[in-house]
Amino acid sequence: MIIAIDGPAAAGKGTLSRRIAETYGFHHLDTGLTYRATAKALLDAGQPLDNESVAEETARTVELAGLDRDILSAHEIGEAASKIAVMPSVRRALVEAQRAFSTREPGTVLDGRDIGTVVCPQAPVKLYVTASPEVRARRRFDEIIGKGGSADFDAIFEDVKRRDERDMGRADSPLKPAADAHLLDTSEMSIEAAFQAAKILIDAALKEA
Repeated sequence: MIIAIDGPAAAGKGTLSRRIAETYGFHHLDTGLTYRATAKALLDAGQPLDNESVAEETARTVELAGLDRDILSAHEIGEAASKIAVMPSVRRALVEAQRAFSTREPGTVLDGRDIGTVVCPQAPVKLYVTASPEVRARRRFDEIIGKGGSADFDAIFEDVKRRDERDMGRADSPLKPAADAHLLDTSEMSIEAAFQAAKILIDAALKEA
């Protein structure tokens, strides 16, 4: 059983994916962290972020088990990741690793930008989780403030829009819903409501499996 969950940043797909994986006892992979782990490895080694062959080589060494969300969520790592994520050979290397992960038993939940369209187009359950840019920026702002940090809402809002443009506009594997994905707009929907909607779809797919 493969559950593919796509959507833009801060739409709630990570929280939803972890909840689903925990409920069903499935393996979970936040595929965005694989790009961040590659970027961190390049930064740690003092390598440039514009050398595609070095970035691809590094991507092939990333261990998908035990990716540390707290460390990899640093802003500078995210910025670096967005630069290497547009490189076709890096995407190919990480997609291969993600596909291998998706075959783990008894099932997997993968979340990212191109799971239902590129990584696992055969997944029996595909969700596209989204929310308005304003809502997503507010969530990110509240999260930073909640952790005792300081943040500028307008700057975060602009960053969210910039990332959307980059993710949706790239030539290789742009962010978009798969044709058969179920849309979950969490702008005014709680994670609990989103989870219950997803659970109905997953339970139906499990019965058919």
